[in-house]
Amino acid sequence: MLPSLFISHGSPMLALNKTSAHTFLRELGSQLSPKAVVVVSAHWESSELLVSSSAKPKTIHDFGGFPQALFDLHYAAPGDPELAERLAALLGAKPIERGFDHGVWVPLSLMFPGADIPVVSLSLPVRWSNAELAALGERLSVLRDEGILVIGSGSLTHNLYELMAQDSPMPGWVDEFAHWVHDHLVANDREALLNWENAPSARKNHPTPEHFQPLLVAMGAGGNATQLHHSVEHGVLAMDVYQFA
Repeated sequence: MLPSLFISHGSPMLALNKTSAHTFLRELGSQLSPKAVVVVSAHWESSELLVSSSAKPKTIHDFGGFPQALFDLHYAAPGDPELAERLAALLGAKPIERGFDHGVWVPLSLMFPGADIPVVSLSLPVRWSNAELAALGERLSVLRDEGILVIGSGSLTHNLYELMAQDSPMPGWVDEFAHWVHDHLVANDREALLNWENAPSARKNHPTPEHFQPLLVAMGAGGNATQLHHSVEHGVLAMDVYQFA
């Protein structure tokens, strides 16, 4: 059975900059052989649950102000309309045509650079409670028995107003929050995590919640948490990766 994963995708430049997180994701992908991937990304917010039914999803460059080399990247993995149809029925989701936002293609282009594994995207319903997002993960957990990898793609910390230079050290308020999340994940204290807004400096680390919420989906889809990677970029982007097995 495959684990579910929470991946901090950080800046889109993760696709190009050979940071420790970049290197780790390449190594992680080489250890996995899923038959398909289902991703809930922080960059596809919606009012209702949506699922991408595209057979050939386009690469969405949903950002600005980056080098042309980043815009030249395209991730040509196929979609899986049959799996999307199944997810629509299982979850009550609405199927629509949708490409890969950078929360999907940036980490997957490192993990599975051959772009030969089908990928289906699920949206992040902004009106859902934390408990509802975890319950969404629970419904996705059946996929793990079939060799389908479930990923929540966000960022453990994500305050872009406080960005620093690439190699800046982590401020105390970022470190405090990251440690709180780690301690409650490894203790399997899901009740605390469903109320993560009460954690130290939660609002400062996440002025808006969409980059933390995919962790709740990944948590719901799996079992005990293990931290696979920790690093920091730009001082305030904790690049943690957790598996739930």
